[in-house]
Amino acid sequence: MIDNMHHQEFDPPEALRNAIQCFWYNTRGGGQGPLRFQVMPDGYVEIIFYVGACRVTYAGRTHAFPSPFLIGLLDAPLEVQTGEKLEIIGIRCFPWTVFELLGLPPASDAVMPVPHPIAALQPRLAACVQAGRIDAAVAELERYLLDALPRTAIDATAARAGLALRGATGKLPVSQAAAVAHTTVRTLERRFKQSSGHTVKDIASLIRFEQARNRLWHDPAPNLATLAQALGYADQSHFSREFKRYSGMTPKAFAQRQRLRK
Repeated sequence: MIDNMHHQEFDPPEALRNAIQCFWYNTRGGGQGPLRFQVMPDGYVEIIFYVGACRVTYAGRTHAFPSPFLIGLLDAPLEVQTGEKLEIIGIRCFPWTVFELLGLPPASDAVMPVPHPIAALQPRLAACVQAGRIDAAVAELERYLLDALPRTAIDATAARAGLALRGATGKLPVSQAAAVAHTTVRTLERRFKQSSGHTVKDIASLIRFEQARNRLWHDPAPNLATLAQALGYADQSHFSREFKRYSGMTPKAFAQRQRLRK
């Protein structure tokens, strides 16, 4: 069926900006029959509330999690299977803050349920979405998280280094990230593992892949050698290997697919 997609993003209030990149709404489908689409890896962790049928397949395993569920840091595309229509309210979180924000132990699982009281918001969010009141759904989430934040201890060291990594689009060496956070490399690595379940290098690599993916989405006819240099890869071969590691295809093949879609 034709994938009729609509996407909106909402900036978080100032008090949440060190933990959350944005709230977002997405609707897919609306025609006849089921729909399949892929979610590509990036440097964020997403809390997914949804209305409609939804199953996700990752690493050969299919899950039918209730709403909400969490999409962690992926190292390959994730496939979503829906019914005729799927509506999503998402919270795009930084990987070094999401587990502390929810008060959960860090996990490296790519997809998992959310065993947390925030799940009790599902009926109210679903009612808002079904009534077309997306702003009201986002406001519900903002109120909940603003109330939860005073009880949460966000790791300031990991947050400073993580935001520096994002600002440098993943190109910042670990030693420089540690310097920004006023700590040692060893301490920073420990703090990242404790807060996100991943290493600094894991997250930096995904942030850099995310930049490459976005560039090829918007400009599917680039000079790949120039793009590799701009993104901080050692050379075009290194760029191709890293890109294929996360997407399952080379940058050239990905760009060709995007040109066909356009």
